[in-house]
Amino acid sequence: MTRPVRTVTLDRIGSHEPPLGPATGWSRRGQWWLAAVAGAFVLAQLVLVGPGMGLGWDESVYVSQVSSHAPASFFSAPRARGISLLVAPVAGWSSSTPLLRVYLALLAGLGLFLALRAWRGLFPVRVLALGGALFASLWVTVFYGPQAMPNYWVAVGALAGVGCFLQAQTDRTRRGPVWGLAASALLMAWMRPTDAVWVSLPLLFLSAVPRRWRHGRLLFALTGGLVAGAAEWVIEAYVRFGGLGRRLSEGSDIQGGLGWHIAIGDQLRSLSGRSLCRPCTGAMPNPLVTAWWFALPVLAAIGLAVAVRGRRTPPTALLLACAMTAAIPYLFLIGYAAPRFLLPTYALLAIPVADALTRLVTAPGGAWRPVAVTLVALGLAGHLAVQYAVLAHTVQRTTAGHKGWERTAAALRREGVRPPCLLTGPSTLPIAFYAECGSASTQGPNANTDTAAIARTARRIPVAVLTAGGARPPSYARGWRLVRLDGAVYAYIAPTR
Repeated sequence: MTRPVRTVTLDRIGSHEPPLGPATGWSRRGQWWLAAVAGAFVLAQLVLVGPGMGLGWDESVYVSQVSSHAPASFFSAPRARGISLLVAPVAGWSSSTPLLRVYLALLAGLGLFLALRAWRGLFPVRVLALGGALFASLWVTVFYGPQAMPNYWVAVGALAGVGCFLQAQTDRTRRGPVWGLAASALLMAWMRPTDAVWVSLPLLFLSAVPRRWRHGRLLFALTGGLVAGAAEWVIEAYVRFGGLGRRLSEGSDIQGGLGWHIAIGDQLRSLSGRSLCRPCTGAMPNPLVTAWWFALPVLAAIGLAVAVRGRRTPPTALLLACAMTAAIPYLFLIGYAAPRFLLPTYALLAIPVADALTRLVTAPGGAWRPVAVTLVALGLAGHLAVQYAVLAHTVQRTTAGHKGWERTAAALRREGVRPPCLLTGPSTLPIAFYAECGSASTQGPNANTDTAAIARTARRIPVAVLTAGGARPPSYARGWRLVRLDGAVYAYIAPTR
């Protein structure tokens, strides 16, 4: 029986080792290494973040859309419903946050494994395993992997999509990579349509313009995946927001007005564990906390040099191009920062960085090779120590904040504010989810009602206005009962009828 022939159309892709094709050697040499990295990532999420960390502000919005235990929170223009559908198999019937965390951690590990597996034969197994480990060991990856947030899923979709694109270019007779590209594009657009477009720009250009790369099936798969993933978001734009342009405009307003903003300093400040840096003020973190961020572009450039020297430039160059386009809106077009925004960029840079590090410790260097090995080992050890110090601090602070919301919700129940009920006021949205109440706001990005409607609702069900430090309530609540709930949180509670 003759073995299938694999047609290679890109110059010496994966020249570190022979193309693997459909042979079983891949299972022996690579699959278990990648599975081990993914398994360690799952374990890190469950141990270092822990299932007991309650739901955050944005998580409560996404989960409430499919939860049977709390009313749906207001869903603002920039959000997409992909993550809500992802958590629906658990959140639709259970209110257990630990169960949801375990479910998401397992899915995150599976997603990382599949994304790395899409690169089989394009890089050596050791590079893929190290790249996966580098990405999975970042504090921001471990922290957001088990959360009901979309950014991690855009990251693994981007990594898998670029790998499938290259696999399909390497052998144009295979259908699996084409379907993989479509699925990856769908996943990204399902989670965050605008991010999916930014990540895909180099792929769209290559599959449509340069003759060498032009590939009708890939262009169809990529655009089809993006359109299918974003379809619900676009339809909702016309149903709820008055059109796609109106939704994009409203989303820009909520994000402070998209335009020329240099947010590099904001991103650096967020690396200390600030989940949202808005406004992003204060001193820069300790240089030890930000050193890895400055090392990334340097190591990525070394990875590109290694690829050029080895005459296998396309995979590395495409990873870097997609990483740059993914980063552009969050480094130059938005006036605030969150570390999770750059997860797709970190995922795409991980493989070139791993290739550079592997080359540094394996290249013939005589007396210099032990020095290089020692420096890389010390650098990685210090990097991991910093990452997990930031992670521990972030988890502790975040868990304490979520516990405060839980205590406030419990205090409201003791005061008679029980479902069906409505909460309004600053910082109300996550507390309302914990209390299983609806939430209402008359101003700001979550505005969904007016004062007259809240006053009418107070005649039917329990309503409370939450304030910080007993601040003056709205005019309609000035005769309501004032109680202290937890810490500096006070509530004006409507009289029961």
